[in-house]
Amino acid sequence: MFAYIIRRLLLILPTLFGIMVINFAIVQFAPGGPVEQMVSQLTGTAVNATARFAGTGGEIAAGGKERYRGAQGLDPGFVKEIEKLYGFDKPAHERFWLMMKQYLQFDFGRSFYRDRSVIELVLEKMPVSISLGLWTTLLIYLISFPLGVAKAMRDGSPFDIWTSVVVIVGNAIPAFLFAILLVVLFAGGSYFNWFPLRGLTSPGWVDMSWPNRILDYFWHLALPLSALVIGSFAGLTMLTKNSFLEEINKQYVMTARAKGLTERQVLYGHVFRNAMLIVVAGFPSALISILFTGALLIEVIFSLDGLGLLGYEAVINRDYPVVFGTLFFFSLIGLVFGLIRDVTYILVDPRIDFEGRG
Repeated sequence: MFAYIIRRLLLILPTLFGIMVINFAIVQFAPGGPVEQMVSQLTGTAVNATARFAGTGGEIAAGGKERYRGAQGLDPGFVKEIEKLYGFDKPAHERFWLMMKQYLQFDFGRSFYRDRSVIELVLEKMPVSISLGLWTTLLIYLISFPLGVAKAMRDGSPFDIWTSVVVIVGNAIPAFLFAILLVVLFAGGSYFNWFPLRGLTSPGWVDMSWPNRILDYFWHLALPLSALVIGSFAGLTMLTKNSFLEEINKQYVMTARAKGLTERQVLYGHVFRNAMLIVVAGFPSALISILFTGALLIEVIFSLDGLGLLGYEAVINRDYPVVFGTLFFFSLIGLVFGLIRDVTYILVDPRIDFEGRG
């Protein structure tokens, strides 16, 4: 077990390096760049997003007298100063090695446009995303697990059929679409104005009493959490049901029943541990998915200033320190949670031995 964990930890570094190399290479061919945007702002010219760029963040691939679209008439020395300001005065490979060297020292640089360090921005936005991720994951498991077990124990009954309809409808509605519906219905869209549409807390939250703070916090979370739960609980519900059904039909369950054990003893004494293996082990992956990807559109719709919105705005604005800093952070967290998932397998079922795998 210990040797397996050490091997996995050592594999994190080359995996992380590969992720950064691939994404850095892709970015070099993306249209636009911070230098291009600065030149366009100074000259008042629009950036043609369909043009092909390469090299240092917006350099025109086809020939031309100017390296950047809209730079005609600007002093070449001034353009070079802009390149130096953003670090694009060096070749791409030098910038990459310099970036990785800084990352090894946990120096993620500063945002091009916010004049703040990437770490400060991530730490500032993290509470919002963590709130959404943790509460959504908790609610999904609290709903999906007992519902899946109940469906498995009543397989084929009217309860199973009607709850399957609910699951199918929930699975068919994207979270962002349900979020828009909630806004229209309950957040001042066209009908009721019962819930707030911006932020996690109200103005003056720090001056409230603790009970009012808690109520205000969940008041703001009600609609975002509802949208995320509706869009995510269906898969886990069916996974739980199918896991329990598979175990219930095995020989050892029939043997346990033949010995005179009650259904409760069979379920929680024999079936539970084996059936919950895949469900519990999927918790880290589910949390990562909701924390860093699933909540992006929800953060935009409800004006929640979290990590997803930060990463999205960084990509749109070509704020490369934030783009690569958040990518590095997200990838590292994902790899660590992958290891936690495997350890969870062993904790749920000690018979699993990863060290014995060839």
